[in-house]
Amino acid sequence: MVSKSQIKLITSLQQKKFRIKHQLFFVEGTKVIQEFYQAGWKLHSLFATSLISGLPESKTTEVSPTDLKKISVLKSPNTALAVFEISASKSYSNKGIQVALNDVRDPGNLGTIIRLCDWFGVQQLICSSDTVDCYNPKVLQASMGSLARVNVVYKELDAFFTNENSLPVYGAFMDGQSVYEEQLPSDAIILMGNEGKGISVELEPFLTKKISIPQFGNSKETESLNVAMATSILLSEFHRSIGK
Repeated sequence: MVSKSQIKLITSLQQKKFRIKHQLFFVEGTKVIQEFYQAGWKLHSLFATSLISGLPESKTTEVSPTDLKKISVLKSPNTALAVFEISASKSYSNKGIQVALNDVRDPGNLGTIIRLCDWFGVQQLICSSDTVDCYNPKVLQASMGSLARVNVVYKELDAFFTNENSLPVYGAFMDGQSVYEEQLPSDAIILMGNEGKGISVELEPFLTKKISIPQFGNSKETESLNVAMATSILLSEFHRSIGK
């Protein structure tokens, strides 16, 4: 059975201020929970309709589907919900292909980009301080466990590019040079901008080059690509270029 205090804690973690206060977040679904646990994230507590193989019984509270619904954010709750401790970010490395996000606000977009980073072997995602929180439940749902393997760090990007970064920075713009015509490096940062405004003017001085994904269709109705979709194309092209 879930106690009132446990319900209060878990439901509070839907809000960023309480995730920061308690340094906790929650994920739902047995597979995702196992991925976080196996990746070394510290389990705070587990609520499940039955014991889960490989997860500590001492941290597990068996609950009914009705109780699970009280703490779930899903319309159709899964069979398990786990609370994990927020891990400290790993140290920054100036190596490989990395992605930076400037003011990406949609949780689904961030979650998908985290999943893309995992797929393409991008170990580090740098987010501006105004980008949506990676522990937001909707981000975690969209990332489908990939956050367990991708180091997400939040930075003031102007200070980061000034003081910490030594990699070339390729910014995604509608009017940039076609990515298909570029000789792309194996060590670089791909900077993606806000869903509606793109990359902020303040960050343009830090760019090595503006790149774009050319539009081949004749339709004038399609103004731009979704930021997660554009990220997938650019990551694919950077890795294809490395493999040449």
